[in-house]
Amino acid sequence: MGVSLSKGGNVSLTKQAPNLSAVTVGLGWRARARPPVANGADFDLDASALLVNARGRVPSDRHFVFFNNLKSPDGSVTHMGDELVGGSGGAGGDQEEIVVDLAALPSEVERVVFAVSIYDADARRQSFGQVTGAFIRVVDQAGGGELARYDLTEDASNETAMVFGELYRRAAEWRFRAVGQGYASGLRGIAADHGVNV
Repeated sequence: MGVSLSKGGNVSLTKQAPNLSAVTVGLGWRARARPPVANGADFDLDASALLVNARGRVPSDRHFVFFNNLKSPDGSVTHMGDELVGGSGGAGGDQEEIVVDLAALPSEVERVVFAVSIYDADARRQSFGQVTGAFIRVVDQAGGGELARYDLTEDASNETAMVFGELYRRAAEWRFRAVGQGYASGLRGIAADHGVNV
């Protein structure tokens, strides 16, 4: 069982798994209820990852990994595909998964930021206030053991995107931080904050 974190908490993944070389980051959620929209649209939440340098900026737009760009240029971060209708859940309840080969990450990349956004949120009148059971967890690819988990409990009634957590380097260690920061500006706002041309 991995370390359960609260917002702002962090943990050394390297200390938990000294030979750690790759992780699967699983993200999950459930819709509270169908929102009051004319077409009764289902929730379509999308996970993404941004590989950023010491200044918190992506080296290039291709370092923004999401449903339209499933792999970083170096192949170190791979999105395992878009789950169009959330709620079914895979292993561990994950809706979407992103694999990170820590050994292959370029030295200029200091953090990998994991975000989840609601597709077409404004038109569908959807927000994270209508989402429950959101979480992010980090799993050791070698042994399959969960190393860390963060269950989000924030009231995000106006937010259409959220940074769930981030992997980051600290000296020779890889660590994970629970973030839980909401954005009313959607995925576009998160991407722009990290230097992606949107």
